[in-house]
Amino acid sequence: MSPETAAVRFSVLDRSRTREGGTHAEALRATVDLAREVEELGFHRFWVSEHHGVPGVAGSAPTVLAAAVASATRTIRVGTGGVMLPNHQPLVVAEQFGVLESLFPGRIDMGLGRSVGFTDGVRRALGRDKDDADDFAAQLDELLGWFRGTSPTGVHARPAEGLAVPPFVLAMGEGAAVAARAGLPMVIGDLRNREKMQRGIDHYRAHFRPSPWASEPYVVISGTIAVAATPEQARRLLVPEAWSMAYSRTHGTFPPLPPAERIETLTMTAKERGFYEAGLAGHIAGTEEQVAHELETVLKETGAQEVLVTTSTYDRAALLDSYRRLAGIVNRGGVADEVVVRALSGPGA
Repeated sequence: MSPETAAVRFSVLDRSRTREGGTHAEALRATVDLAREVEELGFHRFWVSEHHGVPGVAGSAPTVLAAAVASATRTIRVGTGGVMLPNHQPLVVAEQFGVLESLFPGRIDMGLGRSVGFTDGVRRALGRDKDDADDFAAQLDELLGWFRGTSPTGVHARPAEGLAVPPFVLAMGEGAAVAARAGLPMVIGDLRNREKMQRGIDHYRAHFRPSPWASEPYVVISGTIAVAATPEQARRLLVPEAWSMAYSRTHGTFPPLPPAERIETLTMTAKERGFYEAGLAGHIAGTEEQVAHELETVLKETGAQEVLVTTSTYDRAALLDSYRRLAGIVNRGGVADEVVVRALSGPGA
């Protein structure tokens, strides 16, 4: 194992993807079960996401789901990847994370994004429009003010005020600039577009301003990582998500994950095939040796302090096996002890 990989934390984001023939309840329970399993494997954080009105995603209320995950685990950090701040009033978000931190002290992360609803209909239902994302920096500042007790309203966010819940900015588009100006840790993806990701990281580091939340830049890179006994098996882990993405681009709706076996028998249009093949490309996937080599390369290029793994697939047993194999890569040769030591400092220690 390279020094680059040994010095890096590895964490997991689960989107609570529904599977063909399954229910939303099953998807949410699977997320909680996965959190328990990756905690045992030694991963540093477990985050959940926010999606509204998406048929293939059950995770619509990330702070509620984070509470369920935190109550089912003991040591792993738990958070959101993320709460989409333009969808909410900052006071309410501060209150929710204040409750989480009060119930599970020292284990909660506050990952924040600037996206609004997936479709025009969802945005109308939320009472938002696309332009609300432009106010993200001001919303972020207001949110952090509730924790510091600096709101000009004279109102106090309880129990959030005075608590230190580590904030992270999900950097899509303008997110890297916002994270740098605010002096916050940044989560950036995805691994399929390394040049764009590197530009965002470079901008973030060049413009970072130290803050009470972080004295120096902290970079989390996120993306799909699939590890299996053979390259072919690793690639098959990518198939369900790649097809769901291709279907959403050609039909306008994001479906539950189908089994790889069914997808491989489908006759696709040229447009579908193009999106599908694009969805399979650029991820880190392969055997332990191949993935270790690719991780070493990307970590040398980015200098990231953490990797947030976002893999989704239909076969839950194969997904868990992938995480076991990834943990084996990280823990090989006594690296686990070094990771634990480094985890005692920096954001979310």
